[in-house]
Amino acid sequence: MSFIIRWIVTAIAVAAAVWIVPGIQVIGGDAAWVSIALLALILALINMSIKPVLQVLSLPISILTLGIFYLVVNTLLLLLAAWLANGLFHAGIWIEGFGSAFLAAIVISIVSTIVNSIVGPTD
Repeated sequence: MSFIIRWIVTAIAVAAAVWIVPGIQVIGGDAAWVSIALLALILALINMSIKPVLQVLSLPISILTLGIFYLVVNTLLLLLAAWLANGLFHAGIWIEGFGSAFLAAIVISIVSTIVNSIVGPTD
Protein backbone atom coordinates (compact mmCIF):
# COMPACT_ATOMS: atom_id res chain seq x y z
CA MET A 1 0.00 0.00 0.00
CA SER A 2 2.87 2.34 0.71
CA PHE A 3 4.14 2.08 -2.88
CA ILE A 4 0.73 3.06 -4.28
CA ILE A 5 0.62 6.11 -2.02
CA ARG A 6 4.17 7.03 -3.02
CA TRP A 7 3.20 6.64 -6.68
CA ILE A 8 0.14 8.90 -6.29
CA VAL A 9 2.18 11.53 -4.43
CA THR A 10 4.83 11.44 -7.15
CA ALA A 11 2.16 11.76 -9.85
CA ILE A 12 0.72 14.84 -8.13
CA ALA A 13 4.20 16.35 -7.85
CA VAL A 14 5.04 15.62 -11.50
CA ALA A 15 1.73 17.13 -12.62
CA ALA A 16 2.52 20.27 -10.63
CA ALA A 17 5.98 20.46 -12.21
CA VAL A 18 4.52 20.08 -15.71
CA TRP A 19 2.04 22.83 -14.95
CA ILE A 20 4.53 25.26 -13.32
CA VAL A 21 7.90 24.79 -15.04
CA PRO A 22 8.39 26.15 -18.56
CA GLY A 23 10.23 23.85 -20.94
CA ILE A 24 8.35 20.70 -19.98
CA GLN A 25 5.65 19.20 -22.16
CA VAL A 26 3.53 16.07 -21.84
CA ILE A 27 4.08 13.42 -24.52
CA GLY A 28 1.71 10.60 -25.30
CA GLY A 29 -1.46 11.69 -26.99
CA ASP A 30 -4.63 13.16 -25.59
CA ALA A 31 -4.58 11.53 -22.16
CA ALA A 32 -2.00 13.61 -20.31
CA TRP A 33 -2.80 11.93 -17.00
CA VAL A 34 -1.72 8.54 -18.37
CA SER A 35 1.66 9.96 -19.40
CA ILE A 36 2.10 11.64 -16.02
CA ALA A 37 1.09 8.45 -14.16
CA LEU A 38 3.52 6.39 -16.26
CA LEU A 39 6.37 8.81 -15.62
CA ALA A 40 5.49 8.90 -11.92
CA LEU A 41 5.59 5.10 -11.79
CA ILE A 42 9.02 4.99 -13.40
CA LEU A 43 10.27 7.84 -11.19
CA ALA A 44 8.96 6.13 -8.04
CA LEU A 45 10.68 2.88 -9.01
CA ILE A 46 13.94 4.72 -9.71
CA ASN A 47 13.69 6.62 -6.43
CA MET A 48 13.23 3.37 -4.55
CA SER A 49 16.04 1.47 -6.26
CA ILE A 50 18.76 3.70 -7.71
CA LYS A 51 18.46 6.88 -5.63
CA PRO A 52 19.78 5.45 -2.33
CA VAL A 53 22.90 4.14 -4.09
CA LEU A 54 23.53 7.48 -5.80
CA GLN A 55 23.03 9.35 -2.53
CA VAL A 56 25.65 7.22 -0.81
CA LEU A 57 28.07 7.60 -3.71
CA SER A 58 27.59 11.37 -3.81
CA LEU A 59 27.82 11.82 -0.05
CA PRO A 60 31.28 13.51 -0.05
CA ILE A 61 30.17 16.07 -2.65
CA SER A 62 26.89 16.60 -0.82
CA ILE A 63 28.72 17.27 2.42
CA LEU A 64 30.93 19.84 0.70
CA THR A 65 27.91 21.56 -0.89
CA LEU A 66 25.79 21.30 2.30
CA GLY A 67 23.26 19.01 0.61
CA ILE A 68 22.67 21.10 -2.50
CA PHE A 69 24.14 18.35 -4.69
CA TYR A 70 21.12 16.18 -3.86
CA LEU A 71 19.15 18.47 -6.18
CA VAL A 72 21.53 17.52 -8.98
CA VAL A 73 20.97 13.83 -8.18
CA ASN A 74 17.19 14.39 -8.28
CA THR A 75 17.57 16.23 -11.60
CA LEU A 76 19.55 13.40 -13.15
CA LEU A 77 17.03 10.83 -11.94
CA LEU A 78 14.17 12.88 -13.40
CA LEU A 79 15.99 13.05 -16.74
CA LEU A 80 16.57 9.29 -16.58
CA ALA A 81 12.89 8.61 -15.84
CA ALA A 82 11.77 10.88 -18.70
CA TRP A 83 14.22 9.20 -21.07
CA LEU A 84 13.04 5.72 -20.07
CA ALA A 85 9.36 6.63 -20.37
CA ASN A 86 9.88 8.21 -23.78
CA GLY A 87 12.09 5.40 -25.05
CA LEU A 88 10.06 2.46 -23.80
CA PHE A 89 6.48 3.67 -23.99
CA HIS A 90 6.59 6.84 -26.12
CA ALA A 91 4.80 8.63 -23.28
CA GLY A 92 5.82 10.75 -20.33
CA ILE A 93 7.27 14.24 -20.46
CA TRP A 94 9.70 16.03 -22.73
CA ILE A 95 12.26 18.16 -20.89
CA GLU A 96 13.91 20.97 -22.84
CA GLY A 97 17.19 21.01 -20.95
CA PHE A 98 19.03 20.66 -17.67
CA GLY A 99 17.71 23.99 -16.37
CA SER A 100 14.10 22.96 -16.85
CA ALA A 101 14.81 19.59 -15.28
CA PHE A 102 16.53 21.29 -12.32
CA LEU A 103 13.53 23.55 -11.71
CA ALA A 104 11.20 20.58 -12.11
CA ALA A 105 13.22 18.59 -9.57
CA ILE A 106 12.88 21.46 -7.08
CA VAL A 107 9.12 21.69 -7.68
CA ILE A 108 8.71 17.92 -7.39
CA SER A 109 10.66 17.88 -4.13
CA ILE A 110 8.61 20.71 -2.61
CA VAL A 111 5.23 19.37 -3.74
CA SER A 112 6.13 15.83 -2.62
CA THR A 113 7.09 17.12 0.81
CA ILE A 114 3.84 19.06 1.15
CA VAL A 115 1.63 16.19 -0.06
CA ASN A 116 3.49 13.65 2.09
CA SER A 117 2.94 15.85 5.14
CA ILE A 118 -0.79 15.95 4.34
CA VAL A 119 -1.05 12.21 3.63
CA GLY A 120 0.93 11.26 6.71
CA PRO A 121 3.62 8.65 7.27
CA THR A 122 3.58 5.49 5.20
CA ASP A 123 4.81 2.20 6.57
